[in-house]
Parts: sequence; structure tokens; C-alpha cells
Amino acid sequence: MQKNYYCPSGGLPDRQMLTTCRAIFTENYMVMPASVMTDIVTSNLPFWEKSRFWILARPLSGFSETFSQYIAEIKTGGGSSIPEIDKDAESAIFVVDGMIDIILDGTVHTLGKGGFAYIPPRIGWQIKNSSGYLARFHWIRKTYEAIEGLGLPDPIFTVDEDVIPISMPGHEDSWLVTRFMDIADLRHDMNIAIVTFMPGGAIPFMETHVMEHGLYILQGKGVYKLNNEWVEVEKGDFIWLRAFCPQACYAGGPEPFRYLLYKDINRHARLWKH
Repeated sequence: MQKNYYCPSGGLPDRQMLTTCRAIFTENYMVMPASVMTDIVTSNLPFWEKSRFWILARPLSGFSETFSQYIAEIKTGGGSSIPEIDKDAESAIFVVDGMIDIILDGTVHTLGKGGFAYIPPRIGWQIKNSSGYLARFHWIRKTYEAIEGLGLPDPIFTVDEDVIPISMPGHEDSWLVTRFMDIADLRHDMNIAIVTFMPGGAIPFMETHVMEHGLYILQGKGVYKLNNEWVEVEKGDFIWLRAFCPQACYAGGPEPFRYLLYKDINRHARLWKH
């Protein structure tokens, strides 16, 4: 299977383009199409050099509650010696273009296209682009929910090609999940995976569950049923799904439909005092 990893390149749309597009924001879900990820919506962050970020999701009332997700772009020689300023934040990084170095406890881990890293909270790390070309990657951040009696998860460095996809029961060879983290390890409170639907593959029922989702379409195109609406999506689009938002999908087109998936797992529902 040919694996492609779409990433935005910025710029601005041609002024002859129509203003309308597929962008949708509701109380249950959001669709951010690739066409809106332009130069003017990027952000700079403290202690990062020669870098910019598309912020796809952040904790916000009526929106993401458990995570933030960025697409980062680092020029040659750029990066950060203090990439994370929140000591309780855990990070997952997935490279979609170029090459980056992550320095953890003095060891350099070089990740190319398809490379994945999990970095636990309360640990110092650095990141840089030592190559001669641009690097782009997804950066998913979450406040780690520590549990007394459970230690912190171990760091993970791997690559898409080295992780064997799991076939969903009854959907062998049409619905596959590449899990970068062991969801049976209860130290983990989030799961990052690549979900793949081969042409004709589908989620054949309306999933309705407590987990919040972030989905970035890496390859291909498909149709998602979100709450009561059908929405066409393609490579470069980002979807946020609120907890309990009903969802289903099917692949469209001649190539695999693949997306990078975030969801929160393995923790009690929080109880607030009023």
C-alpha cells in the first residue's frame, strides 16, 4: 500500500477563488478544510525559532476539551530548546514532511516522514531541524491525567512502516488501525493511531461514545456522517468530534482513506464539585 502524508504549504488562495468552502463549525463537530490553512492563520510560539504553527484545536468552551493539535513547520536550523512550557503536558509528534531531531535525555532521535514520538510529561526535551529542507509535523498535546499507583508512560519512538496494522474484526483488509501506543497500558490516557479504510471500507454503524476525537486526513477522500449530516472530506482536512457525537464513514476514490486519530482513553469520567 502506497502511503502518503498530506501537509499544508501555506500561501493564499488566488483572488479569483470563491469565498465559500466546506468549513463547518457546530456545537457537535468542526470541519476545517485544507483550503483554509493559509499563511495568515499561522501562529508563532515562545522559544521557537524559524518555526510557525497551524493550531487546529485547543481546549475551549464548546469545542475541544481534552487536547490541542498543531501542524508545525520548521525551517532548516530552526526548532526549540524549550518546546513545551507546561510541565504537565504530554506530547505526541507525527512527521508528515522532512526530518526532525528530538533530543531526549541527551539522546538524539531522528524522525523522517511517517515517524512518531511520544514524550511523557515532566521530562525535558528539545527539537531541531538539522536537515537542509523544510520539516512539518503534527504536535498533539494533552494535560496528563496522573493516577496514584501508576507511573508515567515510557517514551516511544517508532515509524508508521514498522507498526503492524490491526484489522478490525469482520473487516479484514478493509478497515485497519495502526496504533502507536499500547491502549492496554493503563498509564496511557490518550491514543494516537492511523486509521485506514481501503476503497469500499466503512464504519457501518453510528459510533456514539464518550471519547473526543481529532482526525486529520493524511491521504485519500471519504464521506463522514457527523451527527445527522453527511460531509465529504479529503486529504488535508481536519475534523474535531465532540464526545458522544454520532459518527460513521466510508472511503471514496481509488486510493486508501487514511487519517491520524486522537482520542482520550483509560480514565474515569471527571466529577466536578458545584
